[in-house]
Amino acid sequence: MLFSSYQLKNITLKNRIVMAPMCMYSCMDESGLVQDFHKIHYPSRAVGQVGLLIVEATAVTPQGRISPYDLGIWSDDHVAGLQELTRLVHSQGSHIGIQLAHAGRKAELKDPIIAPSAIAFSDRYQTPQEMTVAQIHETVEAFKEGARRSKEAGFDVIELHAAHGYLINQFLSPLSNHREDEYGGDRDKRFRILKEVIEAVNTVWDGPLLVRVSAHDYDPEGLTPADYVYYAKQLKELGVDLIDVSSGAVISKGPSSVYPGYQVPFAEQIRREADIPTGAVGLITEPEHAEEILQNGRADLVFLARELLRDPYWPRRAAKQLGVEIEAPAQYERGW
Repeated sequence: MLFSSYQLKNITLKNRIVMAPMCMYSCMDESGLVQDFHKIHYPSRAVGQVGLLIVEATAVTPQGRISPYDLGIWSDDHVAGLQELTRLVHSQGSHIGIQLAHAGRKAELKDPIIAPSAIAFSDRYQTPQEMTVAQIHETVEAFKEGARRSKEAGFDVIELHAAHGYLINQFLSPLSNHREDEYGGDRDKRFRILKEVIEAVNTVWDGPLLVRVSAHDYDPEGLTPADYVYYAKQLKELGVDLIDVSSGAVISKGPSSVYPGYQVPFAEQIRREADIPTGAVGLITEPEHAEEILQNGRADLVFLARELLRDPYWPRRAAKQLGVEIEAPAQYERGW
């Protein structure tokens, strides 16, 4: 199952192994331009036979960077470097996606930052300015322009970052959204910005669209998996093809314990109750575990993160352990 193909809208993934987006903070300056590191880092996982690689959180505005050294897609100047990145990955037979993101109150920048409400993430973060409605509209437009540039750069997939306490997640959660206008209040109003972003992106993008969510706030006053089932049904109606299910990080408090697969039940619940494909992520390191998740219908794709930092050729190890033969890169046949 792990090595079976998967149809994701208009593309066919060669297997169900996905490299989850992980920030590399590796731009040498504040330009947000692709560097040599990125051109080595991502294609090496394609050589390793990962079916889909998703590039790290890429900022749709300079103000939306998590750090000064994040990749950016707020300018047409970014397109050429991203085109080179997609070309390199495609040349090794894998698909590539990009995660479009805005950090909101979790931006660690010297300049003023913005968020749904003027509430700092923690004592070590600056207090953001509450966004005006005009700024919200500008941010929605920035996501749309990011999607346009993603298409020009040759990406196969777009993932919208609505997780881990970044801007869209801040709007969704009542812990970080205390607004009293059309973008705050009940959960439908808190969902409005994500809805508008998806609608805007859909005007310029016709490929697979993923949304990463944090399915549990780990706070009695926060969101739960049941809330995300509710949101997932709306995401399906908006044309989202798959939900990448993570959890936490909208506040500094997290789960009481973490262990292999601790987030998989959230992906399973959303998949079953909202009838939408999901990806499972979180301390999934062993091939047998990944296979179990898929065989038992708990998710449709398995997202690996730090394990692929440790082993770019994890698919080869997985194939050997599961007794599956996979095609090696021609240059590596004598070694594999």
